[in-house]
Amino acid sequence: MKKITLAITFIAVAVAGAIVACNSSTAKTVSDDNGPAFHYTKEQAEHGKYLVMAMGCSDCHTPLKMGPMGPEPDTSRFLSGHPMQVPVPHVDANALKDWVMFNHTNTAIAGPWGVSFTGNLTSDPTGIGYWSFNQFKTALTKGKFKGLDSNRSILPPMPWQNYVHLKDEDLRDIFAFLKSTKPVHNVVPSHIPPTNFQ
Repeated sequence: MKKITLAITFIAVAVAGAIVACNSSTAKTVSDDNGPAFHYTKEQAEHGKYLVMAMGCSDCHTPLKMGPMGPEPDTSRFLSGHPMQVPVPHVDANALKDWVMFNHTNTAIAGPWGVSFTGNLTSDPTGIGYWSFNQFKTALTKGKFKGLDSNRSILPPMPWQNYVHLKDEDLRDIFAFLKSTKPVHNVVPSHIPPTNFQ
């Protein structure tokens, strides 16, 4: 009788564990090389998506394509940055003294700083797949390229200065959403300094 009761108890605990696991709001665990693993919930990722959309991140980081009504976001490349197969047009250095120009995908921007390209924010390794939360926070609040203190500053038109006062909880939620995105393999070109213009 004790064996039967023990077996029933064991089965009940296993079933309860399975139910909890299936209903858990944990979306993913991401390893963080600057501390403990980064755990986040489905609710955090959903709030992060809300913030990403409200802050307009997709406006530049999702390339445009031509649709029936004109340019529209290419949802198959959501947040993947400047498409690596799109060539960079010839840039006249003289024109950049007074103008800022965007290309047809809205992901390559030429100005007095040269040409900058919007980054890949997807969970792919060519995006932020290997980034730690600390890197992400450094990029958004200190304006450092790839979130590394020793790197150059992030170039215009990225408005990182607007994000310096974001709360850690909001930064974590945004990071959670980006880590949950569909990975898009896309190696974004390096910045072109104005001295390299012809």
